Amino acid sequence: MASITIDPALINPSEETSLFAYNSAFHELGLSWHWDLDTYHSLLARSAGKHLVCSYVELHQPHLLNAYDADFLIGAIESARARCLENLAACGSRPGLNVNWAEVQRAEIGI
Repeated sequence: MASITIDPALINPSEETSLFAYNSAFHELGLSWHWDLDTYHSLLARSAGKHLVCSYVELHQPHLLNAYDADFLIGAIESARARCLENLAACGSRPGLNVNWAEVQRAEIGI
């Protein structure tokens, strides 16, 4: 698998933390979603007045809106994201963008 190296000096630390927290929330909830920095920035640009998760679902996972209420889905993700942010703040850690969430999920299910 190809690896992309992003110069940490070019990444806003609060964006990095927010992106990590979203990906952590997706992982915690068993969603196979992963936002890279480009996806995150495109959602920020598109989501004026809307929630990022809502924009993502509308664009990339619209079938989920047939099974789940959008507010329920957003609430679950935001709750998991908040827990991640609290844990990061409690330990004083700054996350890295190099976590491969797809690999983490594969290992957990034994693939």
